[in-house]
Amino acid sequence: MRYEILPSYVNGGWWTPDAAGMTAGDASSSATEVRDASTGEVVARVSTEGLDLAAALEYARTVGQRSLGELTFHQRAVLLKQMALALTERKQELYELSSRTGATKQDSWVDIDGGIGVLFTYSSKGRRELPNSQVYVDGGVEQLSKDGSFLGRHIFTRLPGVAVQINAFNFPVWGSLEKFAPAFLAGVPSLVKPATPTGYLAEAFVRILVESGLLPDGSLQLVSGSVPDLFDHLRLGDLVAFTGSASTAERLRANDSVQTGGVRFTSETDSINASVLGPDAVAGTPEFDAYVKQLVAEMTTKAGQKCTAIRRAVVPAASVDGVIEAVRARIAERVVVGDPRAEGVTMGPLASLEQRDEVLRQVRRLADAGGEVVIGSTDEAPTVTLADGSTGTAVDGAFVAPVLLRFADAASDALHEVEAFGPVSSIVGYDTVDEAVRLVARGGGSLVTSVATHDPGVAVALATGIAAYNGRLLLLDRDDARTSTGHGSPLPNLVHGGPGRAGGGEELGGIRAVLHHMQRTAVQGSPEMLTALTGVWHAGAAATPYAEAGEAHPFRKSLAELRIGDQVVSGSRTVTLDDIETFAHFTGDTFYAHMDEAAASANPFFPGRVAHGYLLVSWAAGLFVDAAPGPVLANSGLENLRFVTPVSPGDAIRVELTAKQITPRETDEYGEVRWDAVLKNQHDELVAQYDVLTLVAKELAPVPATIG
Repeated sequence: MRYEILPSYVNGGWWTPDAAGMTAGDASSSATEVRDASTGEVVARVSTEGLDLAAALEYARTVGQRSLGELTFHQRAVLLKQMALALTERKQELYELSSRTGATKQDSWVDIDGGIGVLFTYSSKGRRELPNSQVYVDGGVEQLSKDGSFLGRHIFTRLPGVAVQINAFNFPVWGSLEKFAPAFLAGVPSLVKPATPTGYLAEAFVRILVESGLLPDGSLQLVSGSVPDLFDHLRLGDLVAFTGSASTAERLRANDSVQTGGVRFTSETDSINASVLGPDAVAGTPEFDAYVKQLVAEMTTKAGQKCTAIRRAVVPAASVDGVIEAVRARIAERVVVGDPRAEGVTMGPLASLEQRDEVLRQVRRLADAGGEVVIGSTDEAPTVTLADGSTGTAVDGAFVAPVLLRFADAASDALHEVEAFGPVSSIVGYDTVDEAVRLVARGGGSLVTSVATHDPGVAVALATGIAAYNGRLLLLDRDDARTSTGHGSPLPNLVHGGPGRAGGGEELGGIRAVLHHMQRTAVQGSPEMLTALTGVWHAGAAATPYAEAGEAHPFRKSLAELRIGDQVVSGSRTVTLDDIETFAHFTGDTFYAHMDEAAASANPFFPGRVAHGYLLVSWAAGLFVDAAPGPVLANSGLENLRFVTPVSPGDAIRVELTAKQITPRETDEYGEVRWDAVLKNQHDELVAQYDVLTLVAKELAPVPATIG
């Protein structure tokens, strides 16, 4: 596949600039040529000349906001799963293009399947952890008045603008989808700006999604090429998620739209990540072997073009030589550099000749600062495996052999500050764990540090010393070496980002990333108003006891019929000493507070023998349940239980059960109902409070026909 001009997808359609005057080689042309990383063949030309970026942003803020705003969290989550399936069906197309970026099959799996996996994960988490509504409630209720008529709590609502996502060249699929998925789930439209060298792969996945018909209008736009005036068109309600160099991030962050205009800006940038070998992890231990395996993998996966790759191998001074030899042996045995389309190649080229030249320049800086090249070379055209399986030099390919430098001086500034963004790492020795902590901290803030040790004391000392300098820590030992996802693999469930030099931002982290695209607001008002706003019933809001209203018992109502505030107010039941003893002997719970009057009376929490809390919860179920088969399918759980007032023999309890939250499931014939359960005694004192969870059919089952 070859693009004359790589298109953008904006304003609901595909767009390319006028090709006139954009002939390859024309000095006046604004088009940038993008080449195959292995062969130098032109893959595409890229330009945004004439693109109305302001119109694209406004299209997102209007059409995109409107179409996403019509959907609930769960409806968006279902669409994410369908998008993942659509990409899965056509991922072979993406694999074929990915090889042109220099990616091996394993590299492509990390990028393409990893990106699809993010969509699946956010679809699942959205349906499990978010309500089937458009407002997310954060934390508990704050009582702001004695009589409960004035409450406060926090809510999240989606930002009213557009999420601009500026991505790096190394992960054109994963890097885009890990930003897009949480923004989409939050209900904020995305404008994706991929890096030019691999933007054709981002264009391919966007094209698949467009052709699937799954994208709500305006929810995803793609700009293929430069966006020099982007920040001039941003405003309050917009946000930018940037992945790239620290210097570019600082320049963008300094823009007036960010500094004073209210545009949110988060960045994930350079990172001199470290991996520490524990003092106990000597040669021959599983931890030593796992450390070496991981170090080589991080040097060679994506040809080391990973923001999470290991740049500093921090090992006990006595183990430096052993690690170098083990790394050399593993590279010789496992690593074959060449064209990814050739059989047996395990490491491809860098993304471009410009990237190759930059990596070699940084290696020379490290060498000039005292780094000794102990593995590999700095040849601009090393011998590699070519596409036809032969070996030779590929002068038009961006190949660099794996390089390991040894630093005798651990205090070298270059060791801790210079990043060669390729298959390059440096090794340095340490004498004490405290010194290892100081070396890690010299990186100035990292995305990730890993620690290989089987000694919990070493793990704790290192983790507590370096956690504040890292966004993520991986503790690697013999127990998790086989199941670990690895030093360089961000997971959608966990935060990806880091302090200081790493950009100071956060991405992923499960629902945290969704909330990054929303505004947290403190809301104060009456129970009735907060119930209307949140879709969650608050004590003091209107309730409808079924006996008073002459309606059906709430358990006789389908999800379509049930309403927030539908309530059961039970009669009372008196607790006797026989009840307590029967429950104790039947369950085996003969705790002294239930069985020994003297011991119970001596306890400052009890007036004497008291009823079991779980006896009261069981009785409460008997007081509020409607036992006949019906739309209530199952009790799926009980949450937030707390016991407040002890119940003595002779006391009576009653229960108020109120439909608190109703959550239909988009893909099932039932949904979840959360009930507010309150137990009170004969003095109207609160005995216990908790949430009951039930699964309820969306519609009443038809009555079976009778034969007579």
